[in-house]
Amino acid sequence: MMNTKVYKAVHDLAEELMSAANKNDRKRFELLFSKLKAICEENENTSKDHPVQWETLADFTEELEDAITTYEKALAKSIAINNKDHMSSVAFSMATLQLEMGQKEEAIKNLQSAKVSANKIEDKELKAEIHDLLESLVEEEG
Repeated sequence: MMNTKVYKAVHDLAEELMSAANKNDRKRFELLFSKLKAICEENENTSKDHPVQWETLADFTEELEDAITTYEKALAKSIAINNKDHMSSVAFSMATLQLEMGQKEEAIKNLQSAKVSANKIEDKELKAEIHDLLESLVEEEG
């Protein structure tokens, strides 16, 4: 279970980051991003550490390679606490970035593991997205 105070802080920062991004407010975006990053680093390997903060950080990381590295960290933390929801969503997000970078095989691997963990989750929409993307890639391969 995630620390409520941390969750609220991360959630609020995510909303503010979205808003700054939509307004193209670069300065505010960077300030909020560094706040979010500080929370992640401060909580890392403490009882307050949780995949959701790393997943959120990755969602707002603009450099694709850095984002993938952060998703990898979020995935490892999701697996450590066996959180199927995060295991699915993080692997899916990571796969979409890997596709953008032309790393098709890695993307397929992540989607395959996302599909396995998604068997146990409620989010039907995410399940469908994982399934459809994986199907389309495997068809291309075939």
